[in-house]
Amino acid sequence: MSLNPKITHWQGRIVWLIGASSGIGQALAHSLHLAGARVLVSARQVELLQTFVAEHPGSLALPLDVLDAPALKQATQSIVGSHGRIDLTIYCAGYYQAMQAQNFSLAEAKRHIEVNYVGALNLLDALLPQLLLQAHQGCAGHLSLVSSVAGFRGLPKSLAYGPSKAALSHLAEALYLDLSGKGIGVSVIHPGFVETPLTAQNDFKMPALISPDAAAQAIIKGWRQGKFEIHFPKRFTFWLKALRLLGHGSYFALIRKLTQT
Repeated sequence: MSLNPKITHWQGRIVWLIGASSGIGQALAHSLHLAGARVLVSARQVELLQTFVAEHPGSLALPLDVLDAPALKQATQSIVGSHGRIDLTIYCAGYYQAMQAQNFSLAEAKRHIEVNYVGALNLLDALLPQLLLQAHQGCAGHLSLVSSVAGFRGLPKSLAYGPSKAALSHLAEALYLDLSGKGIGVSVIHPGFVETPLTAQNDFKMPALISPDAAAQAIIKGWRQGKFEIHFPKRFTFWLKALRLLGHGSYFALIRKLTQT
């Protein structure tokens, strides 16, 4: 079922990726550039952004930290000033450290919330007025938030990461209800395990692990189909979605059995 305007072509589209220095964000930026989009990439790692721009003529680097709200506002204004509009914005910024209650760190827990959720709120503060203005002018844009299947339900070693991604998924649903009636697209992305610098620190075998390029293609397919929720790889994510239907007793028992070492 199509819940968003379908994005079926990319030539000339103005696409802003935040968190594009590596992983899914970088793979998406590469694929969309090849498809003809005018790609703008943001992240803290200036050198990685400059390397991307050098390898993708016509793209533009806008280095920033998602916790710097004024920088996000300045970047939004810069893009609109130079390109006139923003067709698609993807929030790919993310932070992950495995955590259990036995090694709880308040600083680490707050860091997850700040990068994975508060950074998205900072983006909204900068971007929503522009999206609403564009909708009024008849050229509505699209906002896509990269969450995670870790936000579906509680998981071992995900004491800090999971709640931050659950908040992001909830945010996307609320945004959709508010903005879809104005023609503004909103989508949430729930990747399974993707081979990125974040997942490289995991000390367990990751089921259905896929490459960033495969993830990028799945996301682009979801936008083309007008999906609100884009999840992949489906051979893994369908099972996780089904687990959300279990009662707590059954769910806890099954997860303990599946993750015991």
